Amino acid sequence: MTYVIAGGGLAAAKAATALREQGYDGRLVVAGAEPHLPYERPPLSKSYLQGRSERDKIFVHDADWYDQHDVDLRLGVEVTEIDRAAHEVVLSTGERLGYAKLLLATGATPRRLPGDALYLRSVDDSERIRDVLAGASRVAIVGAGWIGLEVAAAARLAGAEVTLLGAGDQPLLRVLGPRLGAAFADLHRAHGVDLRLGVEIQEVGGGGVLLADGTRVEADAVIAGIGVEPDTRLAEAAGLKVDDGVVVDASLRTSDPDIFAAGDVARAYHPLLGAHIRVEHWANALNQPAVAAGAMLGRKVSYDRLPYFYTDQYDLGMEYTGWVRPGDTGDVVIRGDLAGREYLAFWLSEGKVVAGMNVNIWDVTDDIKALIRAAAPADRSKLADPSVPLSETLA
Repeated sequence: MTYVIAGGGLAAAKAATALREQGYDGRLVVAGAEPHLPYERPPLSKSYLQGRSERDKIFVHDADWYDQHDVDLRLGVEVTEIDRAAHEVVLSTGERLGYAKLLLATGATPRRLPGDALYLRSVDDSERIRDVLAGASRVAIVGAGWIGLEVAAAARLAGAEVTLLGAGDQPLLRVLGPRLGAAFADLHRAHGVDLRLGVEIQEVGGGGVLLADGTRVEADAVIAGIGVEPDTRLAEAAGLKVDDGVVVDASLRTSDPDIFAAGDVARAYHPLLGAHIRVEHWANALNQPAVAAGAMLGRKVSYDRLPYFYTDQYDLGMEYTGWVRPGDTGDVVIRGDLAGREYLAFWLSEGKVVAGMNVNIWDVTDDIKALIRAAAPADRSKLADPSVPLSETLA
């Protein structure tokens, strides 16, 4: 009996770990396209990009762990095809490999710009950008999402002049809404970033970026962070249900009972939120695999952790918990000093807290989770009052 994991990132490594910890002692094959051991991605746009952490710190396990736990780790080898009828996968080496259960942990791929730009997805990308930042005097960054903002912070810390180009009226508009988006715009402008919003890219190359209005932004390097697409090629070719990711139930099982998906590629039903959601953040890749492993082993399991992510930019540290439906980011309550960048923000829907963000305030994530899980109306005045414990803010 063979279990196969397609993918070589954090979700794949954590799935292998969980299967062994949960008692699976059969053959286990992990096939990942990159030549590196599975690693964590958050440092690639944060501490590793800034040169504050060593390469060996990003790996999930060292090479010995895979040998000691009898994991057949195939580096630089992709699953290229799924033959569901034969219960086999085809590897990029041409080998056909039978499977009893298959986990798709294929992640996501960056969206591309017309022209020549650098992209940040892999450890090799991070090292390439770090080398560029060490010698560049002017950098243009396209995209005002989390990756674009974190790279902008790294570039400023490296001493480069930075022009940050965003399509929306504010950074992070779809995620945080206009008020909090403006707070992140202020942060970057305060650190010397030339932030240009509401712009459209025509072409990249020739030493900069040409905008649709004819303006040219000169730069030694152009770095793009305009989002990612779930890598659903295997699933689509195999006839699995795909809709903005591989569609899975709460146990992370696909439309095929012997195939599962976890991490960036999975659009999972969340029992608490009552919707299928796909979350492109580290916490999903870290925590979903344990549930997928349990389901692969025939256990009754469900993934109901609230979405969570974090960022570090300059002297700002932030954690975000929860999920706001797209386009429903307008109802926000602030507790603390927004201008001083030490505050909590709560997003409400129908009077209930659905997400919370703590900025330079720590050890409140559990309280924010409890408010969201309570699914009860909150007292807005108490939410905004730092003297009232969060546990006493429900109406």
